[in-house]
Amino acid sequence: MEKFLTHKIALITGSSRGIGRAIALELARRGADVIVHYVRKKGAAEGVVAAIEALGCRAMAVKANLAEADQIETMFDEIEAKMGRCDIFVGNAASGTPRDILDVTDKHWDWTMDVNARSILRCIQRLVPAMERAGWGRIINITSPGSQRVLPHYGAIGLSKAVVESLTRYLAVDLAPKGIIVNAVSPGLVATDAVTAFPVDLQATFEYAQSRTPAGRLVTPEDVARMVAFLCSDSASMIVGQTILVDGGYSLLA
Repeated sequence: MEKFLTHKIALITGSSRGIGRAIALELARRGADVIVHYVRKKGAAEGVVAAIEALGCRAMAVKANLAEADQIETMFDEIEAKMGRCDIFVGNAASGTPRDILDVTDKHWDWTMDVNARSILRCIQRLVPAMERAGWGRIINITSPGSQRVLPHYGAIGLSKAVVESLTRYLAVDLAPKGIIVNAVSPGLVATDAVTAFPVDLQATFEYAQSRTPAGRLVTPEDVARMVAFLCSDSASMIVGQTILVDGGYSLLA
């Protein structure tokens, strides 16, 4: 496996489990040192750190509630003290209570937007000066087909993902001249713990999604991770401001 990210340092938010964990491990396999962000699952985050170190890369776990600006600043102070810098940022952390749009309260709206969208901008505003000095950076945001399609119980979450995709485009235009490439990845249905929060028949949902996916299977966290790794490579440097759909062809069918 080509280690094209040797000497790079990556921060993946929400990387103690699921898609974030898979991205952290994939970037480490490609040679990157990795910062594993978590909110509550310290043991899981430390497990990811151990797995990365077993691959021969440096790693650290950092805790922060991304809805709080001061905790984001403290997180970066800790990162800079131990790792020195951050070359790659993956905005993967997401939250939000499954709820239809007419049931969304102000509190729910604010929380979902702060964690899923505003935190990405806050992190990038902190990271860009160092990336600009280095003349190189990669930013990949994880979004969702719910940004464009109406999914059950996905109201504010889908809206926040639409913001993430728009933010990706605006950032891409501003940052590409500085050597900082920004894109987004939108996975199809992935069987992770996050899906279990939705009030649906999971088995039936998975079976239906798989039956109408041309590729014949559901997307895995590893599928998403490999796309993120590719977007971090110099081979993808002319892919700018795009949202890459990884869904096995599911969205092609009406």
